[in-house]
This record gives sequence, structure tokens and C-alpha cells, in this order.
Amino acid sequence: MNWILPVVLLIVSNVFMTFAWYGHLKLQQMKVITSATPLIVVVLVSWLIALAEYSFQVPSQGAAGDEKKSK
Repeated sequence: MNWILPVVLLIVSNVFMTFAWYGHLKLQQMKVITSATPLIVVVLVSWLIALAEYSFQVPSQGAAGDEKKSK
């Protein structure tokens, strides 16, 4: 039953990465991000999305590793 935590964390991580890859295209279509958007804003938003993804992905890898050690 301990396998559930890594799976859930990886799914959440994947949702953030999907938004990072495809969300920016939708935001451009919706004119939220335009050529007039300052570069610093685009960079900060990108890093915040990556940080959110990283904060779920790394613990999932650790939880999966801990499960292997306990066997």
C-alpha cells in the first residue's frame, strides 16, 4: 500500500509539467502572455511552475526509493 504515495506525487508532478508545456500555448491564445509581457515575468512564472513540479517529483522519487529499501 506504500506504493500509492509515489504514484500520486508523480501524477501531481506531471500535471504541473503538462501545464508548463501546453499551458503557455493556451495563455498566448488567450492573450494573457503577449510580446509586450516583460521577460522577467515570463521567467518568474516559468520558474514557479518548475518549482511546484520539482517539489512533488523529488519526494516521489525518495518515497519510491525508501519503499525499495524496506523490502
